[in-house]
Amino acid sequence: MADKILIRDLILHCIIGTNDDERIYRQDVCLNLVIETDLAAPGASDDLADTLDYRSLKNEIGEHLDQSSYFLIEKMAAAVADICLAKAMVQAVTVTVDKPGALTKTRSVAVEIHRSQ
Repeated sequence: MADKILIRDLILHCIIGTNDDERIYRQDVCLNLVIETDLAAPGASDDLADTLDYRSLKNEIGEHLDQSSYFLIEKMAAAVADICLAKAMVQAVTVTVDKPGALTKTRSVAVEIHRSQ
């Protein structure tokens, strides 16, 4: 599949980590999604009904992470992939989760996973 929708640098706040303070205070995570889907129909029709409503998807992911509590960014990435793959149009997704400040002397630590139907 050559068609993709990219959601870049989505900053969300959630409980993530294994340290005691990480279990109490919300932290920023940065998500990047590459969603593989067929964009021929919306490319021809210019109609939102023919494509993935990525605003709605972003909101669904945000609500999920707002209510979640993960120890590992690996598990968070898998959960985000599952939310994306639950959409009928989504054939595959690559999810990258960055956790800024996870290690000293680094900008962030990240995981990237690819899942498909």
